[in-house]
Amino acid sequence: MVLRKEIRVLVVDDMSVSRQILLQMLEVIGINHVRTAGDGQMACASLSAEPAELVIADLNMPGMDGLQLLQKLRCDRRHCEVGFVMTSGDETDPRIADAKRLGMNLFLPKPFNINKLVKCLEVAAGRL
Repeated sequence: MVLRKEIRVLVVDDMSVSRQILLQMLEVIGINHVRTAGDGQMACASLSAEPAELVIADLNMPGMDGLQLLQKLRCDRRHCEVGFVMTSGDETDPRIADAKRLGMNLFLPKPFNINKLVKCLEVAAGRL
């Protein structure tokens, strides 16, 4: 599947360096409609102001973590169909199984390179 370059993406991570790296990778592959948020609460506010087709969120964040963000989106009729990719450096975290049950589209383990990101996005875009 060819990835649509005009897809609107929201990157959510409490680490500014992680957000910046992901922004740069998305820019390299030609996705320019990208916003960022530093936590789940900011992500909800951002999505209320302007919808996105895909959220890429870190699992581990203070306050509202990635799982709580996913749960909130899936319970909100305005955002229940938003594609959701979860990232984490801990592939054994039991919350990943919970995220799958809640409707996470894909899990992308950290660290990842641009090729893994592209493959993940192509699969996620096909599920949107």
